[in-house]
Amino acid sequence: MPRDYYEILGVERNSDSITIKKAYRKLAMQFHPDRNPGSKEAEEKFKEAAEAYEALSNAETRARYDQFGHAGLGGQFGGRGFSDINDIFSSFSDIFGDFFGMGGGQSQARGSARGSHLRYRMEVTLKEVISGVEKEIEYHREENCSECHGSGAAKGTEPVTCPDCQGRGQIVRAQGFFSVATTCPSCRGEGRIIKKPCKVCKGSGREKVARQVKVKIPPGVDTGTQLRLAREGDGGYRGGPFGDLYVEIFVQEDSRFLREENDLISLVEISYLQACLGVNMEVDTPTGTHKLEIPPGSQPGDRIIVGGGGIPSLRGYGRGDLYFEVKVLIPKKLSSEEEKALRDIAGQKFENVREVTGFFGKSKNKGKGFFTN
Repeated sequence: MPRDYYEILGVERNSDSITIKKAYRKLAMQFHPDRNPGSKEAEEKFKEAAEAYEALSNAETRARYDQFGHAGLGGQFGGRGFSDINDIFSSFSDIFGDFFGMGGGQSQARGSARGSHLRYRMEVTLKEVISGVEKEIEYHREENCSECHGSGAAKGTEPVTCPDCQGRGQIVRAQGFFSVATTCPSCRGEGRIIKKPCKVCKGSGREKVARQVKVKIPPGVDTGTQLRLAREGDGGYRGGPFGDLYVEIFVQEDSRFLREENDLISLVEISYLQACLGVNMEVDTPTGTHKLEIPPGSQPGDRIIVGGGGIPSLRGYGRGDLYFEVKVLIPKKLSSEEEKALRDIAGQKFENVREVTGFFGKSKNKGKGFFTN
């Protein structure tokens, strides 16, 4: 079972973002590979802390984790880890740059960089929410050009060092006692110039590629649930890691069922006679049919429960219930036989019912009820 992220960082569950960041910085310094050369244990703790911080530093993922635990992230972080230490440095360069002196502006611009994250909206049915489903999706992502392998230069050629900045990507100019560095206008900070661009990517070094992946949707998701597929986003730059693909779930509406958290509510219509005498009937559920027993004397608004007929918990344990709410249909018109039978019953029970009058106000009701003079 994966460890609690708050426990890993050693913070309380109500800690603010500043406290969480400070706790991570402390652990990162303690287990940094440079301070623990050759220690596999330190490396694992370093990765574990990075995973916990990645989940809790984002308000959205933290809220899902607080409510549903690891299951609420849909495998987004748990067990994923990072491909290597450089992947962590790339993800949290702002933090490591503070206390390890790692790149800022100039080196970051010319060094490796993670690819962009992508989003994909997936529709699922209520039945698929209950059972879980695996679906294959197709989308386009940006990768290094297959012709020039990301260099941007035509096949058989290579980019050359920018003669203006000597490959530094910046031009340094003295202004009095100070030196001001600006991005080189010739190479735009790349430190190199492409004299003969690749014909496929027009010198960009990138191209759009169609990709198919299988997405496993766990039972219990709801509209707005996000699943992360690590490294399925755009390709990295200059050897950097791939971005991630976020699959956002949209549950199709089912007019037969109303969802309240993990419970489902459906309307069942019965006649006034069935309400009085009870009835056994087949009703629809999201996964098939069910024989429902409605007891005699059921009132409008009564709910008949089907235990465990609702939606599974996203956490992986427990399941909601399915409720059928009774709606009694009262006929607007009765046949003469039905009316006579009901009036006889009303007379036997001494019920006060409206008399039916004919022409000239003469009553058609020959019987006398309790309130009849």
